[in-house]
Amino acid sequence: MPALAMVAYSRPALAAFGAMGVLWGTFAAALPDLKAMLGVDEAQLGLLIFFTPIAAITAMLAAPAFGAALGRAALPMAVALMAVGFALPGQASVIWMFPLAMACAGAATGLTDVLMNARVAAMETARGVHLMNLAHAVYSFGYAGGAILTGAMRGAGWGPAWVMGTMAGVGLICALLTLDRDGRIEGLRKPRDGSALPLGLVPIIGGGIVLIAFMTENAAENWSALHIEKTLGGSPEEGAAGPAALALTMGFARLGGQWLAGRVDPFTLLRVGAVIAAIGALIASQAGGPGGAYLGFIIMGIGASVLAPTAFSLVGQLSRPEARARAVARATQLGYLGYFLGPPLLGLIAGTFGLRMAFVWAAVLVGAVFLIAPLLQRQRT
Repeated sequence: MPALAMVAYSRPALAAFGAMGVLWGTFAAALPDLKAMLGVDEAQLGLLIFFTPIAAITAMLAAPAFGAALGRAALPMAVALMAVGFALPGQASVIWMFPLAMACAGAATGLTDVLMNARVAAMETARGVHLMNLAHAVYSFGYAGGAILTGAMRGAGWGPAWVMGTMAGVGLICALLTLDRDGRIEGLRKPRDGSALPLGLVPIIGGGIVLIAFMTENAAENWSALHIEKTLGGSPEEGAAGPAALALTMGFARLGGQWLAGRVDPFTLLRVGAVIAAIGALIASQAGGPGGAYLGFIIMGIGASVLAPTAFSLVGQLSRPEARARAVARATQLGYLGYFLGPPLLGLIAGTFGLRMAFVWAAVLVGAVFLIAPLLQRQRT
């Protein structure tokens, strides 16, 4: 399928991925100001963010029913709720309001995560094309764009309320772009007549790889600005460039992964990507200035870029057609635990041992994919 036709075909899902990237990129780059607004340290901020995964996990469990009930309106509605949810943390100047605001953002993100990945898997199956790397590349570019724009607004003196409210408006525009006449996602709910096929180990192992990838990736994106500004003495603009550098690298690398899909053994991609990502995290942890941190984030982004999309595609490929949507949803639910748990866990480590040690922990964690990939490979035989 020609590139432009592929983009047009996958536009509804790409818009959802882009919206999520913009909103989380905004949050990561605005985190230093949110921390100052609340008057807390890294460990306390990590605890406040813990409400996010709780809400997200709950919403993910409800996502199949939500998708089945709303049909083709499910994905646009989820993206719109996510945009509104991300406007709230910037308004939560009272400390007890912040975790509630993050819970709203997390719940809407959980809904969107399950639905958009299931939508991409269905599109891949319908046309026999590879779209996961392209979709995740759009997320990364959206993340970088959100971080860069947020850095510019912070540098101009904008407060968290204005920054996050403005970028929430961008998310609402993306929600309109997810509208699709044929957008219903079939097979999300388990059949009630007892004919459902068992999902087996594929979504568990694949979801575990996604969990590690997202735990490392999102933790690094969310805390890289603080690492540059607090540990390395960078400016707000330099701090915002940290998550932007990581996200941009992952975006371009995922476009490369889109080309590699079908040409290189996916299990080789997983192992090589894990090693490269671990090396990058170690470089970032030992950086002496913003430049060294950027180098580490770039290397980390190259390696981490292929992990989650490759694992998602493998779950779809290795699952039976009748159970594919449920398998991808299960892997998403497990994998995105890491997306939400990574930032607060890294915050707790940073508050106890420092941000440098937090990135060492990220290197060890992502390196574990090298050991888990063969377990998924055995499910192919």
